[in-house]
Amino acid sequence: MKIIRFAFLCFILSSCGESVETISPSLEPITSSVYASGVLKSKDQYEAYAAASGIVKQIFVQEGDTVKKGDPLLLISNEVQQLNAENARIASEYNAFSANLGKLNEAASAIEWTGNKLRNDSALFFRQKNLWEQQIGTKVELEQRELAWQNSKNSYNSAIIRYQDLKRQLNFSEAQAKKNLAITQSFAGDYTVKSELNGIVYTTYKLKGELVNPQTPVAVIGSADQFILEMQVDENDILSVRKGQKVLVNLDSYKSRVFEARVSRINPLMNERSKTFVVEAEFLQRPERIYPNITFEANIIIQEKSEALLIPRNYLVKDSLVIKSSGDTVVVKTGLKDYKKVEILKGLNKEDQLLMPIK
Repeated sequence: MKIIRFAFLCFILSSCGESVETISPSLEPITSSVYASGVLKSKDQYEAYAAASGIVKQIFVQEGDTVKKGDPLLLISNEVQQLNAENARIASEYNAFSANLGKLNEAASAIEWTGNKLRNDSALFFRQKNLWEQQIGTKVELEQRELAWQNSKNSYNSAIIRYQDLKRQLNFSEAQAKKNLAITQSFAGDYTVKSELNGIVYTTYKLKGELVNPQTPVAVIGSADQFILEMQVDENDILSVRKGQKVLVNLDSYKSRVFEARVSRINPLMNERSKTFVVEAEFLQRPERIYPNITFEANIIIQEKSEALLIPRNYLVKDSLVIKSSGDTVVVKTGLKDYKKVEILKGLNKEDQLLMPIK
């Protein structure tokens, strides 16, 4: 048995005369992480679109300008819409309730006049009726007074109805005209593209005189001082990622520095084409100067240990075997791994001597 083991050891080393280099497991900190690449985005970054088609009449901002929510970005020219808005304004003024008070006052005067006539005809009728009861006068006179009273009553009621109908019509016409004016003003607002947030103009896509439509963006707006790390995580790793995990970031613009961030959001929908998930993180330590669309590489820290029994990954055979200096092949149980080392949970101690496998 000893002869066989010795021969096996010599076979591994290729030559029994060569010097043998061995290592021992070491107690060191280790972290397990998920690799991700990504692009830096300004927080709330969005592409601004026009709500209507037309020609760019005026541009109010330039790239790099700071804007507030509601500030105009550009104005689109549309003569027809301007004429419609002016027509709606004129109609609104014409149909205003205050502009038609004369009609209403006239109808109120008709109520007053017919009311006075009703009271007069009523008095004459009842006086003639009293006389008739005393056998004074003729029946024809009584019937004429009664007919005049009934006519006056009908005229008075009609005057009240006309007044109420006129008032209702005036209210309706005013409300309708105001609504039409609001609609045209709303359409007019579609011809001014405004910022949806407080931020900075990162780029503009259109020049004065160019055609715009609702299908093409006119500018990119985003936060001036808040940024999001948008990472692509492979579907095989996404189950290990959790909100709040630490992220170590290497920006292409800062090659010699590592920045720390935290996972802030995990998009639960996978991109079917790339087989990746979008994971967002926010800086804990932000670089001095950064811009949107800067690329980076990141490691999302899944687990950390301050002290673990580690060996180099190239001393591991088939993910579960190591070779001791005695030539024995030992089965081990592994734990955390990084790109250089692997944690040994079972099968070795720090006094063991290991041989490098021949590849």
